[in-house]
This record gives sequence, structure tokens and C-alpha cells, in this order.
Amino acid sequence: MDPEKRDAGGFASVAARVDFSSIATVVSRRTDRDVKRALDRAASREQLSFYDYCALISPAADSYLEAMAVAARDLTLQRFGNVIQLFAPLYLSNECNSHCTYCGFSVGNQIRRKTLSMEELDREADALYEQGIRHVLLLTGEDYRATPVEYLEKAALQIRDRFPSISIEVYPLKTPDYARLRKAGVDGLAVYQETYDPVRYKEVHLQGMKKRLEFRLNCPDRAGQAGIRKIAIGALLGLSDPASEVYMLGLHGRYLMHNFWQTQLSVSLPRLRQATGVSDLPEVRDREFVRYLLALRLFLPDAVITLSTRESPEFRDRMAGLCITQMSAGSKTDPGGYRISSEQDRAAEQFSIDDHRSIGVMRNRLKELGKDPIFLDWSSVLK
Repeated sequence: MDPEKRDAGGFASVAARVDFSSIATVVSRRTDRDVKRALDRAASREQLSFYDYCALISPAADSYLEAMAVAARDLTLQRFGNVIQLFAPLYLSNECNSHCTYCGFSVGNQIRRKTLSMEELDREADALYEQGIRHVLLLTGEDYRATPVEYLEKAALQIRDRFPSISIEVYPLKTPDYARLRKAGVDGLAVYQETYDPVRYKEVHLQGMKKRLEFRLNCPDRAGQAGIRKIAIGALLGLSDPASEVYMLGLHGRYLMHNFWQTQLSVSLPRLRQATGVSDLPEVRDREFVRYLLALRLFLPDAVITLSTRESPEFRDRMAGLCITQMSAGSKTDPGGYRISSEQDRAAEQFSIDDHRSIGVMRNRLKELGKDPIFLDWSSVLK
């Protein structure tokens, strides 16, 4: 089977043919020789094979981290220049009917729930617009009754005169719904699988729409079919074996780039962070995390790689010089967070953030690092 070839079952059919439990063994068997071969191919700008990718995410690659960093930096400069795209999340709602053991919005958590009115959305949008943001990511919990497609459509129409690029990160939709939102001004979809491990997926998603593994896996397929121009995928590191998750993310990314070549692909590897109801967090150490990000750049040279405010300022600054091409800035992860000043009036956050720098400070810091921070993807204007 060609893992890049699309069939009627979408990526879910591809993933079903992969034994997730065996990936870690395949990765762990990669040798120094395999890593060197992969780096040689990367240096000659050859397309890396899946075996090359396994080598670069394996422990054997740890001794070659500097060489990987140089190769990833050079490739990023060749494909993207010094540009770092900045965007901001805008939470529309934290109402949720899904029970996910790792999320602060989970239905069982006793938190203050809120869904923005259109007037409140205007105030949030104004706050971001005044700080220079032109690419916004609209987010909700998994509650299609509190935030139906009609609400999402109205929200996009409400703000599209201020934001040339509007992405959504909401519950899974059907193809006609994505097409409807595209007409309302939505040009991007972010849908993180959280974990590609089918056994672990069932263990951490206990109730609600999010239990539907295959339906979520095929979200990017449906968005691509609907003409959504930008698709972002990711895995939440800390739920299952990290190297196996990174392998599956690369497989998913290569599949999407092959089958929806007119769509811009973004990938991300958020690390599990503290949130209401979440404890005993597993740790993915910085050095291992860096190896995964560098491997993604070498395996998916044309993909946007996003790093969120979950990470520390110091870590984000370092990675901006290597392989990252998109960052969130000044993030608030609660509905109404940009305009509500009183802490006691704020709705609950989805997760804790580590980089609290304002949008302006972030822009200036990137300039100090020799980067060119931009707020507007000009291809969005020409869409």
C-alpha cells in the first residue's frame, strides 16, 4: 500500500493499516548509519523516505542534533526566508460536551462556561486588530449545540472585514459545512488528532463527539475537498509514545501534501500542559522535542511549522532561528480574555501558557533575532 495515496476511506483507512504499537520498535532500531544517510539525503535536497524519517526521530539521531539543526535551518531559510508569521487565537466558547481527560474544557470540570455574543466578539476582534493581528484562529469547545455551524458562520462574517485570514479550530464538521464556512471567509482549519494511538485515544476520550476517532482523522480530507486553503494538523505530546506520534504526524502530513497539493500544510507538536483536572503530566524533554521538530522540517520541507505560547519565551526564541515559521503571540485561551480585565470575571482557560509576551514585544524580539515577523499572509489576500 502506498501510504500517500488517497482512497475512499480517507486518511483513517491509511492509519488503520499501520500498527501503532510497532512503530516505537522500528524507530528504536535505527542506527548511526541510518541517521548519516538521512542527513546526506537532506543535504542534497532529496525527498526523505519514511525510513529516513524514522532515523531522524530515533534516539540514534541525538548525537547528530547539531547537524540536524544546521540542515533544518538552511532548508527553512531556502523555503521561507527569515519570515515568521504571527497569529492569535480567539476563543469563542469553552462550552463542551466531550470528556477528554487532558483538557481544561472537559465536560466534567466545574468551571465557568461562556460563549461570546457577537458584540463581545467584536470587542475581542478589535483588541487583536489594534495590536496588528490580521490572522486569527477561532476556537470553541466540542459543543455543536452551543456553537452550531450557523454561529460559526455568523462569527466569521462578523470579523472578516478586519482579518484577511480566518482559521477555525472547532469540533469536526462535514464537507458541506466546511464549504459553507469557506464562503463566509474561513480559509484555514486546525484539527489536532491529539493522539494517533487508537488504544490510547479511547482511553482519554470518554464521552461526546470526540470519541469518533475515524471521523476526526478524516477532518482534513473533508476540509480539503471543501476548498479550505490552509490545513493544520498536530499531535499532543504526552498522551502516548512521542516518537510514534511524530511518525504518524509525518505520515499524515505527507498524505495531505500529496492528495491536496493546492492546500498549505501546517504541523505542530504541542506538549501537554497543566489545565483544570489535569495532573501527573508526562515529560517530553527539550532535547527530544527539538529533535522531533527538526526531523519534521527535514521530512516536510514545505510545511509551515507552528510553535505556540505553551512553550517558554527562551525556547521559542531559540527555535525561531532553526525551523519554526509560524507562532502565536499574546495568546489568551479563555473566551473574552482580551477585553476582560477582572480576573474573577474570566471564564476558564483551556490550558496554561508559558510565553506571556505581548504581541508588540514578540514582534520586536523576532526583529532582534534577525527575523521578519509578518501579520498578514499575502496569499490570503489573493485567495
